[in-house]
Parts: sequence; structure tokens; C-alpha cells
Amino acid sequence: EDFLNLIFKAMMRDSLNSSHPVSATVQSSEQIEEMFDALSYIKGASLLLMLKHYLTKDVFQAGIQVFLHNHNYGSAQSDDLWDSMNEITNGTLDVKKLMKTWILHKGFPLVTVVRKGKIISVQQDKFLYRVEPENWTSDASYLWHIPLTYITSTCNFTHCTNAYLLDQKSGM
Repeated sequence: EDFLNLIFKAMMRDSLNSSHPVSATVQSSEQIEEMFDALSYIKGASLLLMLKHYLTKDVFQAGIQVFLHNHNYGSAQSDDLWDSMNEITNGTLDVKKLMKTWILHKGFPLVTVVRKGKIISVQQDKFLYRVEPENWTSDASYLWHIPLTYITSTCNFTHCTNAYLLDQKSGM
């Protein structure tokens, strides 16, 4: 419950145009200090939970084990973690491509779901809580790879998991 409260606080900060990505190139020690804030840690943890849910617990843990084995007693970058996950998924999913859309963009998407009969359509747009004119930049080109899971009347979370990767502006 505490973590959920932290997530919502981080999302509020991340929904402002003055937010920053989880991962960015820095030029000075001051910029490094700015990057290590609650937003980076909480959003980063949330993204790992999202990935774990999408890949499944066993696949995610196997990727973490490969990462730790490949980089024990050494340093690593975020791409090293995604490469380890890609080793486990054997090319069925490009985890690096998926996760870069989340860690290199500030903010998060608003997903709109519309049902017309048996047809479900989804669309993503960048969510902004409040536009701050002094910090305004156009983020119209932002596109996330959004793992969506869902249930149907014949399939619930205890029997099976349906998943869809929204990697375009809209889909069905």
C-alpha cells in the first residue's frame, strides 16, 4: 500500500512537462545528482514490475540471473539488463526496444480503450496533468511500447494471461 502511494506521487511529478526521463546522458556531477531522485527510483521500480508481469515471474527471474552472472563484480549499464532479458526471450520479444521507450521518455502514456460490439480498440497519447508554459516542449512524437494484459469471460488471470503489445499510436 505504501509503494502504491509512492507510485501515484511519482506519476503526478512525471505527468508534468518539467519531468525528466529515468535514463539520460549527463555532463556534470550536478546533473548526476539531479537524476537520482524519487521519480527515478519509483518509476524505475514500477517499470521493472511492469516488465516482470509481462514476461512472467520465471522469465524475468531468469533474465536477472543472467544479468547478475554476466556482470558480477563489475559495472553495468541499463542496456546490459535489457540484453540479458533478450537472451532469455530468444528473440520472441525485443526487451531493450520496449524498455527504452519507457526509460528515455519523460512522462507516461494515457491509454484509451473503446469497445464497439466485439471490437476493442486502444490508443495512446502522452498524459499531461498540467501544462507549464515556461517548460513546454512538444512531445507529440512520443510512442511507448505498452504491454497490455487482459481477461475474457473464458480466460481469467488464474487460468491464462492474454497479452497485447501496443507499439503503435493505436491498435485493435
